Amino acid sequence: MGWRARTFGSLAVVVALVGGYLVLDAHDVVPGILTLDPPPIQPAPFPTPPGAVAAPAPSEPFSGLPDDAPIPSADAVGALVSALTGDERLGNHTGVYVRDALTDETLGTALPDTGFTPASTQKMLTGVAAMTQLDPSSRLETKAVMIADGHLVLVGAGDMMLAAGAGNDDAVFGRAGIKTLAEQTAAAVLATGTDSVQLSLDDTLFTGPVVSAAVPDDEFSMGFIAPVSPLAIALAVPAAPKDYEAVAVRQPDPAMSAATVFKGALVDAGLAVAGELRRVSEPAQGTVVGSVESATILEIVEFAMQHSENTVTEVLGRLVAVSKGLPGSLDSAIQAVKSTVESVGVDLDGSVLVDLSGLGRGSLLSPRQLASVVAATMSPEHPRLRELALGMPIANLTGTLNDRFPAGNPARGWARAKTGSLPSVAGLAGTVVTAENRLLVFAVVGDGMPQGGAWGARAAIDGFVGKLVGVDG
Repeated sequence: MGWRARTFGSLAVVVALVGGYLVLDAHDVVPGILTLDPPPIQPAPFPTPPGAVAAPAPSEPFSGLPDDAPIPSADAVGALVSALTGDERLGNHTGVYVRDALTDETLGTALPDTGFTPASTQKMLTGVAAMTQLDPSSRLETKAVMIADGHLVLVGAGDMMLAAGAGNDDAVFGRAGIKTLAEQTAAAVLATGTDSVQLSLDDTLFTGPVVSAAVPDDEFSMGFIAPVSPLAIALAVPAAPKDYEAVAVRQPDPAMSAATVFKGALVDAGLAVAGELRRVSEPAQGTVVGSVESATILEIVEFAMQHSENTVTEVLGRLVAVSKGLPGSLDSAIQAVKSTVESVGVDLDGSVLVDLSGLGRGSLLSPRQLASVVAATMSPEHPRLRELALGMPIANLTGTLNDRFPAGNPARGWARAKTGSLPSVAGLAGTVVTAENRLLVFAVVGDGMPQGGAWGARAAIDGFVGKLVGVDG
C-alpha cells in the first residue's frame, strides 16, 4: 500500500496507563516492562573513596579480558539452550546461537539456521552498515541555498531530529535548530541588501515510499514510525517536543512541515517571504547562506540502538544507499545495507529484509546470522564497529534494557545487547561476560510467543543470559 493511501487520524481512545505501556513495550519503544524493582544504582564515572558507588560494569568490557580465560563447556551451554527452548513462556518456535567471541567456537544452538522474525534486533544490521559505509564523525547538514534572483531553497540531508527553535550542541535529539538556521540565513540575505525572498523546499535526497508497506497500517497511524524524509522537526511529532517521544501521531509531510516552520522563523528574523512555499524537482545548486549540523553519525547510530528508534534507523539505511551512489529509496537501502553487512563477513544467504528497522512484518534472519552481526562489531578487522558494540543497551542500566535483568540476575551490567520486540516476538542479541572473564556472543529469538506473553518471554531470555554468566569453563 502506498503511503498516500494511509491515514493519520489521531487516536480516538486514550488507552489505560498500564495497557498503553504494554502496547509500547510490545513494540520495543519503551524499556523493559513495568517493574516494582528499585531503580538500579548508577555507576560513578570517577569513583573517589569513601563515598563513591562502584560501577556494576566496566566501561569497555571488550578490552582487558584475559585471552586464556576458560571457555564454557559446550555441554553446559547446550543444556541451558535446551532448557530455554523448552520454556513455554517463549512459545513453540525459539532459536538460539551462542559462540565464544575470541575463537568463534560454537557453544550451543537451537534452530541456528532457521529464519525468524527478528523484530528490532534487525536494527543491528543497519547500524553495522552505517558505521561501515558512512564516516562516524560526519554530520548531516541542513542548509539554505540561494539559487538565483532572491530564490531561497531549504535543503534536507537526512536530519529528522531538528529542533523547532535553537539547537542544542550537547544533544543528539535537537542538536540542530530550525530557528538557528533561519536567523543565520536572514542575517546573510539581509546583509546583501535583499529583504524579500521566494522559498522552496529540496527534499529530493530520498525517493519512493516513505514507509515500508510491510508495516501494519494501525502501527503507522499510531506513530510507531514517521514518514521517512530528508528533514523533519522532532521526528515529525506535531507539537515538536524538546525531549524525545518514542511514539506519537506524526505529520504526514514532515519536510514540508519543517519548511513551513522555517518560513515563519525567517519572517520573525526580519526577512519577508513572498509567494507560496513549493518544492523543487531537482537538487538545488547555488550559494549556501546558512547551515546547521546534526550530531555525528556515531551518535545518531547509538541513539537509534539505545531507543530502538524506527524512523532514525530507516533514515540511516537510506543514507547508506545514497553514499553508495544508489537512490535514497527503501529498496536501494535494503540492498545497500545487506551488501555492506556482507562485506564485513556476515553470511546473509537466505535472509529477507522488508525494511531497515524490523518494524515491518516479513523480515527473516537466523540466530546464526544475528550472532555473526554481533561478532562483526568486535572484529579487529573492523575497528570502527567497536563503538557500535559499546553503544548497545546495557543490562539494567541503559536504553531498552534499562529495567530488565532484575536484582539477582548476574548479567546485570555485564550484558550489552539489542532488544527485539513485536506482539508475538521476543529477541535479544549481544554479548555477555562470564564470571570467569570469557566474552560470549549470543542471539535468542522466539517468534511464537503466546498472546500477552511479553513479560514472561523476556524474563526467560534474561534468565538464560544470566545463567551464561555462571556457566563453567
